[in-house]
Amino acid sequence: MIRACILGCAGTTLSDEERALFEQAQPFGFILFARNIENPDQVRALVRELRMLVGRDNAPILIDQEGGRVQRLRPPHWPDFPTAASFGEVHARDAARGLEAARLGARLIAAELAALGINVDCLPVADLLFAEGHGIIGDRAYGSDPDIVALLGRAAADGLMEGGVLPVVKHMPGHGRARADSHEELPVVETPIDELDRTDFQSFRRLNDLPIGMTAHVVYTAVDPQHAATVSPVAIEEVIRKRIGFDGLLLSDDLSMKALKGSLGSRTEAALTAGCDVALHCNGHLDEMAEVVAAAGPLAGEAARRAAAALGRQGTGGGTAGKALNVAEAQARFSAMIAA
Repeated sequence: MIRACILGCAGTTLSDEERALFEQAQPFGFILFARNIENPDQVRALVRELRMLVGRDNAPILIDQEGGRVQRLRPPHWPDFPTAASFGEVHARDAARGLEAARLGARLIAAELAALGINVDCLPVADLLFAEGHGIIGDRAYGSDPDIVALLGRAAADGLMEGGVLPVVKHMPGHGRARADSHEELPVVETPIDELDRTDFQSFRRLNDLPIGMTAHVVYTAVDPQHAATVSPVAIEEVIRKRIGFDGLLLSDDLSMKALKGSLGSRTEAALTAGCDVALHCNGHLDEMAEVVAAAGPLAGEAARRAAAALGRQGTGGGTAGKALNVAEAQARFSAMIAA
């Protein structure tokens, strides 16, 4: 039985307790953070062992490799990548160059990830930049115009898929207006629904065919004044599934973030009951993971269908999909685009 959760791990190698839990629990996949990263050979070995424990060669291995502040793979073994805002700035000067830079940058990221066995990147960020918003989004956003954000997000998603890596669009239905960091507290957005529909939701609507999405731990009072989107049946069904039209695999954002209250078991149950397909837990704390596992049932029904559909799109990107990438040439071309 594959369980409807994605789990982290504590370090660069697995403990005996982690091995036992993962083998017994059979989570849908795993997520890596900087604490799990030492060098390429170590990451490859960790990825292989995680997949071996669940007995699935295509088990999703996720990472947040956006560029800028949010990238888990860093020098000296991996290059730094620009922020999303950088692509927005290039696009403002030359639209075609900006889109190609966003695509090529993501294609280079995909090459780095694929070489390690990592097959899912939590990118693109389709949240909008708002002056009043908390800096947790900030330069992670491509800009303030939902149409341009969607174009650049599409280019990045295409680049990842061309390199055989699945994109995760985040954070549905929009974190940009939030005045608080959901890692630390629960943000509340009081914007009317028509305005949200015209702006925040629009960037996600234009990316609604991407294979995987991630929720936001944000309360939208015009949608559900009592619950963050992650644990709100109304936000998921009426906004993410209907208004935005997203039918891909829906992950919760990290359930260990402080925006949510209650035990990890109750958070897991609430997210899955609300309509998330998979519960995401990131911090690698063994006791918390055990709670998540106990509360997460089998990946079944529509959630299983969406999971299979998402994994079935790996390696199906257009353009240069499946073709070898001349990394040195692509990196030189990419650097020139950004510098220009």
